[in-house]
Amino acid sequence: MPTTIILSLLAAAAGVGVITQQIFNANLRGVLQSAAWAGVASYVVGLLCMIAFVLAMRDPVPSLAAMRSAPWWLWSGGMLGALFIALAIFLVPKLGAASFVALLIAGQMLASLAYDHFGAFGLEKHAVSPVRLLGAVLLVVGVVLIRR
Repeated sequence: MPTTIILSLLAAAAGVGVITQQIFNANLRGVLQSAAWAGVASYVVGLLCMIAFVLAMRDPVPSLAAMRSAPWWLWSGGMLGALFIALAIFLVPKLGAASFVALLIAGQMLASLAYDHFGAFGLEKHAVSPVRLLGAVLLVVGVVLIRR
C-alpha cells in the first residue's frame, strides 16, 4: 500500500478517535456529574499514555536550555487542548456529534487558510487561492446541511 494511502487512513483514524473521545468525555461528565472532572480524567489518562509513548520511543528528556528557548506561546498547546476538551464536553450533547465535528472542521479550515496565507507561527506561506476559498465555502455549506 502506498505511503500516502497509509498516512491518509491514519489521519482518518485520528478523526474517528477525536469524536469518539469527545463522546466518551461527554458521557463521563454525566457519570461524574462534573465537566471539569471529566476533563481532568481525560488529561490524566492522556498523560499516562504519553509517558508510555515517550518510554517506548526512548526519547531523551529535553534540555532546560531547549525548553527555555521556546517562545512562551508554544507552551499554550495544552491550554488550547483543555479548552477544546471543555467545550466539546458541553457542546457534543447539545449540538450532536455530526454538527460539532462539522463546525469544528469549518473553524479549523478557516483558521488554517489564514495561517497558511500569512505564514503564521512559522508555517510556510501558501496564498489563499480561489480554489482554496471555494473549498472552504463548500465546507461551510456542508456544515449548514449537516445542521439541518
